[in-house]
Amino acid sequence: LLIYCQYSQNVFSIINSVQITEKNAEPEKTLLTYLRRNLGLTGTKLGCAEGGCGACTVMVSKYHPYQNRIIHYAVNACLAPLCSLHHCAVTTVEGIGSVASKLHPVQERIAKAHGSQCGFCTPGIVMSMYALLRNNPQPSMHDIQEAFQGNLCRCTGYRPILEGYRTFTKDGGCCGGKGQSNGCCLTNGHTQEHDNSTLSAQKLYDQSEFMPLDPTQEIIFPPELMITALNRCINTLRFAGERALWIQPCSLEELLELKATYPNAKLVVGNTEVGIEMKFKNLLYPVILAPAYIPELNIIQNTQDGIQVGASVTLTVLGDVLRAAVKKLPAHQTEVFKAVLEQLRWFAGQQIRNVAVWEKRVLEMDGKFFPGYRKTILKPEEILLSIEIPYTRKYFSAFKQSPRKEDDIAIVTCGMNVFFKEQSNIVQSIRISYGGMAPVTVLATATCNRLLNRQWNEELLEEACTSLVEEMSLSPSAPGGMVTYRRTLTISLFYKFFLNVQHKLSLDLQKEVVFHTYTIKSLKNSAWLQNIYRVQLYQAVPPGHNSDDVVGQPIMHLSALKQATGEAIYCDDIPCYENELHLALVTSTKAHALIKSIDTSDAMAVPGVVAFISAKDIPGSNMTGPVVYDETVFADDKVNFLCSISNERHYYTDSYSIVLAFIGYRSQLLVMMHIGSGIRSIERGDVAQGFKDSDHILHGEMHIGGQEQFYLETNCTLAFPRGEDGEMELFVSTQSASKTQALVAKALGVPANRVVCRVKRMGGGFGGKESRSTILSTVVAVAAHTVKRPVRCMLDRDEDMLVTGGRHPFFGHYKVGYMNNGKVMALEVMLYSNAGNSLDLSLSILERALFHMDNSYNIPNIRGTGYMCKTNLPSNSAFRGFGGPQGMMIAESWMSDVALSCGLPAEEVRRMNMYKEGDFTPFNQRLDKFTIDRCWEECMQLSDFNKRKDAVEQYNRQHRWTKRGLSIIPTKFGISFTAVFLNQAGALVLVYSDGSVLLTHGGTEMGQGLHTKMVQVASKTLGIPCSKIHITETSTNTVPNTSPTAASASSDLNGMAIYNACQTLLQRLQPYKDKNLKGCWEDWVKAAYFDRVNLSANGFYKTPDLGYDFETNSGKPFNYFSYGVAVSEVEIDCLTGSHKNLHTSIVMDVGKSLNPALDIGQVEGGFMQGLGLFTLEELRYSPDGYLYTRGPGMYKIPAFGDIPIELKISLLRDTPNEKAIFSSKAVGEPPLFLAASVFYAIKDAITAARAESNLTGPFRLDSPATPERIRNACEDKFTKLCPPADPGTFIPWAVQV
Repeated sequence: LLIYCQYSQNVFSIINSVQITEKNAEPEKTLLTYLRRNLGLTGTKLGCAEGGCGACTVMVSKYHPYQNRIIHYAVNACLAPLCSLHHCAVTTVEGIGSVASKLHPVQERIAKAHGSQCGFCTPGIVMSMYALLRNNPQPSMHDIQEAFQGNLCRCTGYRPILEGYRTFTKDGGCCGGKGQSNGCCLTNGHTQEHDNSTLSAQKLYDQSEFMPLDPTQEIIFPPELMITALNRCINTLRFAGERALWIQPCSLEELLELKATYPNAKLVVGNTEVGIEMKFKNLLYPVILAPAYIPELNIIQNTQDGIQVGASVTLTVLGDVLRAAVKKLPAHQTEVFKAVLEQLRWFAGQQIRNVAVWEKRVLEMDGKFFPGYRKTILKPEEILLSIEIPYTRKYFSAFKQSPRKEDDIAIVTCGMNVFFKEQSNIVQSIRISYGGMAPVTVLATATCNRLLNRQWNEELLEEACTSLVEEMSLSPSAPGGMVTYRRTLTISLFYKFFLNVQHKLSLDLQKEVVFHTYTIKSLKNSAWLQNIYRVQLYQAVPPGHNSDDVVGQPIMHLSALKQATGEAIYCDDIPCYENELHLALVTSTKAHALIKSIDTSDAMAVPGVVAFISAKDIPGSNMTGPVVYDETVFADDKVNFLCSISNERHYYTDSYSIVLAFIGYRSQLLVMMHIGSGIRSIERGDVAQGFKDSDHILHGEMHIGGQEQFYLETNCTLAFPRGEDGEMELFVSTQSASKTQALVAKALGVPANRVVCRVKRMGGGFGGKESRSTILSTVVAVAAHTVKRPVRCMLDRDEDMLVTGGRHPFFGHYKVGYMNNGKVMALEVMLYSNAGNSLDLSLSILERALFHMDNSYNIPNIRGTGYMCKTNLPSNSAFRGFGGPQGMMIAESWMSDVALSCGLPAEEVRRMNMYKEGDFTPFNQRLDKFTIDRCWEECMQLSDFNKRKDAVEQYNRQHRWTKRGLSIIPTKFGISFTAVFLNQAGALVLVYSDGSVLLTHGGTEMGQGLHTKMVQVASKTLGIPCSKIHITETSTNTVPNTSPTAASASSDLNGMAIYNACQTLLQRLQPYKDKNLKGCWEDWVKAAYFDRVNLSANGFYKTPDLGYDFETNSGKPFNYFSYGVAVSEVEIDCLTGSHKNLHTSIVMDVGKSLNPALDIGQVEGGFMQGLGLFTLEELRYSPDGYLYTRGPGMYKIPAFGDIPIELKISLLRDTPNEKAIFSSKAVGEPPLFLAASVFYAIKDAITAARAESNLTGPFRLDSPATPERIRNACEDKFTKLCPPADPGTFIPWAVQV
């Protein structure tokens, strides 16, 4: 894409050699909107609209006159204004290759390395890698990891992406110990050995088949841009839109004149902040000035005191300049440069750094420069011309603490420097500044004054800490919350600075300073970006295996190549109909209130608004819900949760012209929580007697926070009214096509046979689109019915997170009786689930939590009771694991407490209490083919557990302020829907006369590879290649009454249905095979066709012998169990609460794998999702029920840098499962809980830290184990200085739900 402009508002562009003209370019239009809506280039995806997920990444190329070279860089198209791309070439994923023509190696490798599952994030990742290779054809792994800091993936777990792209690096990556006798094939100087002699790794793909990268064949930079770029600033550019004026001045003088004329004009270079304000805060800036090409603002020059950097210099360019200076200048001059580089390394993602410039979030001036939040002392007509970064100051440090290491907003930042009197340790001057402790950066002036003329010793440290506690105070109600943690950080970070200075002083003064001598080593900042070592083990097909039999082979996801090229079609990629309308939701601003009035006059006055739809427009029923009808399609007279869909809707033709209808509330009702009576209970044995027989009894509690599904593709529906007999066709991103069909039909007042729901694929689901997708589908269908035109709505990320709910938060209280040796004799557990404002699937989720309250442990006397709590929050719903992880997490909490109370190794206590073959669960189901013991032993071996444990203990003896922890955790996950009627599936197999096969089944594809596995099943059954079989979509007019794609049972159910259908066809074809033994598939099909044989067949399957009765505690809720074990090692920073995931080994029993590549992908993806649940992801609500965490800026899912540095995955061998298709096992949900091994490794490390303060025994650690919780649990002399305020004495900023 080539864009250039001269004097008018016309933008000329060249896309794939086709020149177009965009007249009257709109200043508020982003590049993403232009690509998708104007040009139909839908490969670039909308994931968040705030530059936080990377799904919209494209490459921009331009000639930079001040660098005198052509530069290529990745940008977020969702933030890049179209007007800013004057004289720039833009490359999208469609522009580098396609399945139809030729793939680019970047596209091929991510697909064939199994790095694309749902595929929605894949184009953005491809373009980030492509941009890196255009600048550096042979990058290092560090370069690759840094390039992906602005990209998120919710499916893969990141490992296959990094492994596939490792092949572009100089060393080509690690062979997993197969290449050389020393166990390591790396050639870059690393000598770490990975010796697991009894286990051999298999490659999931053959990288020798990859196309080579040839940089000489890349698209050249358009020569005409070289000419026009040189004349870029001869004339001022002006683009006038309906609401905004965009001006790009060509000189500093003109910029100042414009600033005087428009004093409130916003200056925009990268649009990384203004774009977000306009999108999410509905702010309007009538005049925008773009000074990116003014020479004085692009200056970079060395001065006597440092480096002067112009205000329009991007952070990426600044980083390059500082790195060059660090290499060139003496070390004592570059301490500030190094500190700035370290902060830049973790600031935002690469796409943002490529366009962002110095601003308030990065820049620290003196104490007067920022008089208030987001305010400076600059006058309206003034601008910031440049800054100067000084040479060091030898004793200088900067720190940033955030929930996630990369691309995250800081909780607390600080910069500190000190000067000493010559040849002494006496403080001459000192400056300490903090961010995150006030609306502005604050200087600890009083503390600094107290430290003057003092010796740098322990007395100074104590004085400084006491003073900082007084000076850096925060109200307990301070915005941002985490008050105790933030106050503790101020002194913890100063202590780090103190130790660093102490160490340097001892070297400079050439005398040894005896002060916590082993603490210096413990604070050494090891690299957070490290090469990932990975091994995948699975049972390969035996020699002589029929090559046409693809079951058990690691074949690629059938849509992976299309996903890597942007050719895979998602719901919002469907081209717009000619008369299509767009729908927007207006949601409640109250959590519980009565509606008084609705004024839509302003909304209806907006040009393009067609209709206002409310509850009165519903032709059928306004009541809805997946199980019971306790919800409304539109709020009628009352809203039950903040952001419930109120009964007003408006349509708009331009994505930027949004006007709200005003709602008047008659009264705001109390926000409530109602705890029902004991909903479900399971009991076995004599619990009272078990407690009497126990040596000890302990009580404990644990809270497990909720979790947002954060599928990269938000909920989307396109409704097309057929115009006769009430027919409606829906294109929906949903896991439950039949439920969508039923609820839409109910709202429209028509039979289900008038509604067709079609699902091509989803950009992730994870349970979040099982029932909550119908919230949107019913609304869109009613709107389409009313206006008699196609209506489309794809929710913005913040809307999706506000409306749909997520994983249920759980609170568990337990009482455990146990013996001196750690044997558990009795357990009583009470589980409380936050259901939200409606039932949804909460009862089934609570039941599954109770079914898993034992995890993998045989407790002879056990009682579990579950309660559902109704609250004025969005209704929580299904999420991978469906209550199982919450039940098992609380089980591991009491198991950990027992081990700590007994003073015994946790792994011994867990192993002692583990089930054995033939044991019975609390719900009286016998455990047959119980393989956890095998998984346990293999995982111990795979991880070198005993050797690793010795190393952890030695490390902890040598380090005070960093500690390591180790944990091994098992999982036992029941497979089946607990609602028996859902354990059924149908399939339709159509054989055409040319021998091609069209396959349809009831499952939906959301990245898990279900369609791929089903094609493999059909291929093996029919005895034909996969290439002859095609699945086009899931639709209710081909297979009726389908169960949701959920419960990890879709391969089992749909696979058997397909198998049965194929068997029917084989029986019909058998006579023709017998007549023509030398014939082929096509011959037999053609013969049957001419003989008038039916070549289509329905298949059906229901899981036998299922059913459980809570009243009698009898029956069989699950068909079988999937088992797994994980070992994880972590390292925590006791002063900040940060942690690193050093190692994880996983052994998973998946039976006889249908596709090892897909199954390993599910294990890794599930594990990383669990890692987010247990260590990172935190939903934060205000006391009024307002969700603060509404996008990737505030809600952090695991990123590339969160992968364990060493990751080993093994699929257990020789474990066929006769209860599922081709002896396989379910794999989608079971691995998620294995991430609890990271949580309990963190708890093990905290235990070591607490021991330094003479604290022993059990302690409470809620999930997720965020840096805040880790730091607060590592109680020491610093935490004692910052006690929390008494509950009830203040209104907190955020509350635990």
